[in-house]
Amino acid sequence: MKSKVTVLCAAAFLSFSGLASAQEDLLDYVVKSCEQDLTQFCSTVNPGEGRLLHCVAAHEDQLSGQCAYDLYQAASLLEQLAVAISYFAESCATDIQANCSDVAPGEGRLLACLENAESVWDACAQAIRDTTG
Repeated sequence: MKSKVTVLCAAAFLSFSGLASAQEDLLDYVVKSCEQDLTQFCSTVNPGEGRLLHCVAAHEDQLSGQCAYDLYQAASLLEQLAVAISYFAESCATDIQANCSDVAPGEGRLLACLENAESVWDACAQAIRDTTG
């Protein structure tokens, strides 16, 4: 069952590839919290194409309180991460293009590049402080 849960959560987190370690921690957190619920309600669902996510949504009113709360917490954290990524990307777009255009996004590579750049705009420097501090 853990592999099905992993597929479910991994699908939800794909858009946040730059935050791999945070994703893994969040994924483990949700897997531990909801494994019993997913076994009970979704054990016959074949993972992929959002089927497990739909199963969880279909049984939303039957999930344990702990699982429902932890799913809410995970969604809230993902929303915060999305806002931080958007803020960073908007604030640092010019600096990324000027200093890091040859760097592949993900796994903190752009952030490391900008932190090692000779200079960045004030807005980008502030975004780096705000999102990493």
